[in-house]
Amino acid sequence: MNPEFQQEQKRVDRVVKTIKEQIRKLEDKTARHRNEVIHIRKHFWDEIKVNTDTFDDYLETIIGLRQEAQALAVSQSTHRHASTRLSALRRMEKVPYFGRIDFTEEGNANKEQIYIGISTLTDESGDNFLIYDWRAPVSSVYYDYQPGPAKYETPGGEITGVLEEKWQYLIRDGILQSMFDTSLTIGDEILQEVLGKGTDKHMHSIVATIQQEQNKIIRHVRGRLLIVHGAAGSGKTSAALQRIAYLLYKYRNSLNADQIILFSPNSMFNSYVSNVLPELGEENMQQVTFQDYLVHRLAGEFEIENPYGQLEYVLTAVNTPSYWPRIAAIRFKASIRFFEAINSYRKSLEFSGMIFKGISFRGKPLVTSQQIAERFYSCDTSLRFHNRLEKLKDWLLKKINEAEKAERAKPWVQEEIELLSNEEYHKAYTYLAKKRGFKRDSLTDYDMEPEALAGIIVRRKMKPLRNQIREFLFIDIKGMYRQIFSDSMHIQQLIEGETAPPDWANVCQLTLEMLDEDKLSYEDATPYLFLKELILGFQTNSSIKHIVVDEAQDYSPFQFEFLKRLFPLAKMTVLGDFNQAIFAHASEMADFNTLTKLYGPEDTEVINLARSYRSTKPIIEFTRRLVPNGERIIPFDRVGERPALTQLTDHAELHRSIASKVTELQGLGFNSIAIICKSAAESERAFEGLSTIEGIKLIKVGSLEYEQGVVVIPSYLSKGIEFDAVLIYDASAHVYGDESLRRIFYTVCTRAMHYLQLYSVGEPSPFLRDVLREGFVVQA
Repeated sequence: MNPEFQQEQKRVDRVVKTIKEQIRKLEDKTARHRNEVIHIRKHFWDEIKVNTDTFDDYLETIIGLRQEAQALAVSQSTHRHASTRLSALRRMEKVPYFGRIDFTEEGNANKEQIYIGISTLTDESGDNFLIYDWRAPVSSVYYDYQPGPAKYETPGGEITGVLEEKWQYLIRDGILQSMFDTSLTIGDEILQEVLGKGTDKHMHSIVATIQQEQNKIIRHVRGRLLIVHGAAGSGKTSAALQRIAYLLYKYRNSLNADQIILFSPNSMFNSYVSNVLPELGEENMQQVTFQDYLVHRLAGEFEIENPYGQLEYVLTAVNTPSYWPRIAAIRFKASIRFFEAINSYRKSLEFSGMIFKGISFRGKPLVTSQQIAERFYSCDTSLRFHNRLEKLKDWLLKKINEAEKAERAKPWVQEEIELLSNEEYHKAYTYLAKKRGFKRDSLTDYDMEPEALAGIIVRRKMKPLRNQIREFLFIDIKGMYRQIFSDSMHIQQLIEGETAPPDWANVCQLTLEMLDEDKLSYEDATPYLFLKELILGFQTNSSIKHIVVDEAQDYSPFQFEFLKRLFPLAKMTVLGDFNQAIFAHASEMADFNTLTKLYGPEDTEVINLARSYRSTKPIIEFTRRLVPNGERIIPFDRVGERPALTQLTDHAELHRSIASKVTELQGLGFNSIAIICKSAAESERAFEGLSTIEGIKLIKVGSLEYEQGVVVIPSYLSKGIEFDAVLIYDASAHVYGDESLRRIFYTVCTRAMHYLQLYSVGEPSPFLRDVLREGFVVQA
């Protein structure tokens, strides 16, 4: 062992000793804070004297409550921060750091050795840094520069100097296993070691292997919109999660995890990435799918199709009569043209077309829909649209008050009074007595008037009507959305003379049929909600400061415009790969340049990631030939076997071959093996045919957790996830014959890290013709 290596191991030992000592102290401190929180919660009400007899007593009670609540909040916050720090230290105990730079600052003769890890560590005095957090300004030098002139930004300005040396360390359980003096961004040795590992059920942090182009994403702070367009396996999602950790560190005094939202493709993906931020000592941000939001806002009104239901239809219903009208509907309703048409439609409602629901009580109309419409359009049209609706609401509430007075003398009210239980009668008596100013000890002196009791009965019965009016439920949003499609010529007025979408009459018919069944197709859900927001007023969320949209190529231009309005103060990070744009509306996105119009080119930056790290070089050499411009994808030089194609005659033979291959791969130590099918329908059939494979699992829409082991999964649920080995269930011309399926085929093949096997029942897909001829696939 050379002296330098021994010296570095001694330093690791000293640092680990410091970490253990800090862990011991923090464990004691955390236990005290936890007991303090428990004590305050247990005795919260013991410390407060509740008295509301006089205003002063009431005020004193409120002040006492606030003081106790603040004490509890402080104790909980202190305990939470201590627990988070303790968790980081425990991780650092095994791997205290992973890199070092020797940096000489300009104007300073002394070279400083800066060690970099997942979190900062100082010595006992607190004055000397033993480890710098990977997000600290000086740490950017490690990721961005080779030895030579270097600089980094700090809050106080730019620091320049010379990067003398750059070292990488491989430390496991406190033992230095290897160290490299590298002039590369990150030495291939460590990256190879990390990439060569098998997967597990969670994505992990990549701070030890961040590349220069990924670091640019992580530390980007300019403008409103950052678009990251990267090849499959280029580390887009990993970099975005490290970016969140960086932003939480950089803006720790003004940004917390609750102010960040990650829009992810599905719930299973949420589980897959849930480990990254806690590994870095940060709380997880909010994670949601766009579908979750739509259901949250519209579930009470409609049965809403999910995006995978739409995609399943696109993949399996090609021979049905309504298929091409539906495809035309999906594409148009995803477009900016339709977004602008909805805007135009809402503006036209200021002059005509508003539809209202009449208001009835006990089966008799109080105000008809026609009366409401006449009142709305007779209102001062110079007022803003929402002010006119507010005035209409106030008018309706007055109508309810008038109706309430008229109802009190009707026979049904007397019948209700006679049916009151003793308890209900007593409650009404107490309420009226207090309203008249009688004290608690003189209630018996109050003589309840029958008219007053009748007023209570009628008011209670009419309360739901008042609530409906206050919530604007008298506005028929569904009727107005339906109105767009009730006359196929109406669209011409809304798109201002442009050509109507193809097959528009059939699109209108399909839409009306769904609405009449109280169902919303996925392509209608966002436009419907957008119209509703334009009419009733946008429910914007101004507390969110940053949103991250993963698999952005699956979102429509319409949805991005909606998100912009929903989160008016938020910055946005958008990640995607247009080669994986598998939804039918992908043509409306064209490419990610469409998104630059969201905030304008001056407020937008686009970063392209061309290098792919997920798969071995032979797999990437194969997959990049499946898509246009694939030559731009640069493979990381990691050895492996070429993808293989096995052609079979029937599904019985297919299932025997797959079962045998799974056994072989398990023997080689692969932890995650995915059998990827085109659709959910094909996945069901495959799972049934492969049921003899021990422990095999079927992944469905709605699966909440990414599963290890052997899984059968439809193409669209595999997006964003990687597997040790991938078996393409049937890569035949029968299944993947249409050119529209090229991106789906590319997507499923790029899920493989170490091994890719394709099967074909009959003639292989035309997508494989060239790669077979050129020798990038081995034909068994």
